[in-house]
Amino acid sequence: MATPDFSPAADRNKQPILTMLRHVLPDTGSALEIASGTGQHVAWFAAGLPRWTWQPTDVQPAALDSTAAWVARHGLTNVLPPLRLDVMSDDWLPGDARFDAIVCANMLHIAPWATCAALMQGSARHLATGGVLITYGPYLEHDVPTAPGNLAFDQSLRAQDAAWGLRRREAVEGEAARAGLQLAARHAMPSNNLLLVWARA
Repeated sequence: MATPDFSPAADRNKQPILTMLRHVLPDTGSALEIASGTGQHVAWFAAGLPRWTWQPTDVQPAALDSTAAWVARHGLTNVLPPLRLDVMSDDWLPGDARFDAIVCANMLHIAPWATCAALMQGSARHLATGGVLITYGPYLEHDVPTAPGNLAFDQSLRAQDAAWGLRRREAVEGEAARAGLQLAARHAMPSNNLLLVWARA
């Protein structure tokens, strides 16, 4: 069995995210995960929400291999084989593919801003009736003081790549609106992160 990659951050936040997913999602459904990364999240979520079927995706082949390894390690039967998906593509999946939830954690701040619009547009195409998009990560907000740690994190990201950085929640809301989505719920999470729930307007 291949050895999966390990992210300390994903290991820390997987349980808080799962706890909130249990709060906002029904008991059963189908979920598409965007930017699965190491695969630790989808393996944890699938084990904790066994009546959900999960479709992990990532643009990087190494991430797909790591995700498959985590799924195999846990013997999960409710996770489909990981697929390569480029968020910027207009052709994510077959046109009739619909999901009750689309989950995207920790992508928007380590990708160019254009991926935000692409995420919203693609989610609008593939959400089932009553489905929700869930995004997780650090954000900047006009009406909420930014924690010093998040300011430092934003600066470090921009030093690595000028196209990266924490996104303003209000700007993300604007891209969502252009895709026909709206912010339905905002949940404060540990370490100054937010879990945002988006639904059709």
